[in-house]
Amino acid sequence: MNLEPWMGWAALTILGLLACSGFFSGSETALTATSKARMLSLEKDKDVRAKRVNILIADRESLIGAILLGNNLVNILASSIAAAVFLAMFGEAGVPIATLVMTLLVLIFAEVLPKTYALSNPDRLALAVSLPVRFFVRIFAPVVAAVQAVVRLTLRLLGANVEGPVLSSHEEIRGQIDLHHQEGGVVKSDRDMLGGVLDLRELTVDDVMVHRKKLVMLDIDQPASTLVETALTSPHTRLPLYKDDPENIVGILHVRDLARALHQSRGDADKVDIDAIRREPWFVPETTPLQEQLTNFRVKREHFALVVDEYGGLMGVITLEDILEEIVGDIEDEHDVAVAGVAPLPDGFVMVDGATPIRDVNRALDWDLPDDEAVTIAGLVIHEAQTIPEAGQIFRFHGVQFEILDRKRNQITKMRLKAEPKPEE
Repeated sequence: MNLEPWMGWAALTILGLLACSGFFSGSETALTATSKARMLSLEKDKDVRAKRVNILIADRESLIGAILLGNNLVNILASSIAAAVFLAMFGEAGVPIATLVMTLLVLIFAEVLPKTYALSNPDRLALAVSLPVRFFVRIFAPVVAAVQAVVRLTLRLLGANVEGPVLSSHEEIRGQIDLHHQEGGVVKSDRDMLGGVLDLRELTVDDVMVHRKKLVMLDIDQPASTLVETALTSPHTRLPLYKDDPENIVGILHVRDLARALHQSRGDADKVDIDAIRREPWFVPETTPLQEQLTNFRVKREHFALVVDEYGGLMGVITLEDILEEIVGDIEDEHDVAVAGVAPLPDGFVMVDGATPIRDVNRALDWDLPDDEAVTIAGLVIHEAQTIPEAGQIFRFHGVQFEILDRKRNQITKMRLKAEPKPEE
């Protein structure tokens, strides 16, 4: 029997099956590595191929199942034909020879080569293979569904959880931003700004408010001339007005309204009716999410709100500028009072005010100090030390050395910080 024609067709069939295997391997890598943002952008530009890619990666489990099914089918078929050919050529020695030859061919031409190209051109290849892969996903859908059912049942019997993603979309975006920053594709300022936008949903008003100890409040019962002088010399444009007790806020004095009233009274401060120009105070709970408060500012067209605790006690104030600073960093104008918050020193230490928020320290120094139990850096030290430290005490936690420099009454006002060197592994 002449085996040459049969062996020739078998060799061509094996090459075709290897090409199919390479197609499945490259498609899997391209579709899993492609940029979702890029595909969404192309779909908005009416790219039909990008729309197919988005449909495929939306059901990743069915996609991977169909590709693996097709890949295994062609690999097993190619190996079976190769074994038959080599058995006919070499007898019993053909099986190990076929195994060695097919392993090399599959590894090089059906796995490494297509996947290397796919990793280098994921978007281009994903668009190119979207139509045939969509066809195979539909054809193999019943088999893939049965396989998925068996797999899920087996995993449940083994006690494994297969429900839902591990990371939320926000965490995935944050991880991508940090990755690009480490690779040099995103500068630190842009990373902080993008991270600030994501943090708005996790922060509450009390995380960024101005504490009541820093407020300038006016007693509405004082003479109008005194109130006018205090308001005009203050660096703030909105000042709370109280009556009898600082907890009893009765209004907000806006410097713009005050200037208009002064003009109408021809500069006579005693003729200004403070009660007539005061605005109604707006109180918000300290637990209000920052994203919600930003929306409330836009809806009410207000820039200033008073923050109260669960008992109605005044905690501080929150402004639109405070929220924006969480995104873009400190916003200073010619009327702001300079405050030494974080100042690096030549000896490697960093001078920090106790009232500086932990988030500001982390952003300025690229650290990762926890802010779950405290808002300010002084609060973090007190929480960790479980006491109010004295000046001169030194603490070490979270990989940072804290040296207390100054304390006024029960408040830590100044300290020096230095990151400790990480131990060699």
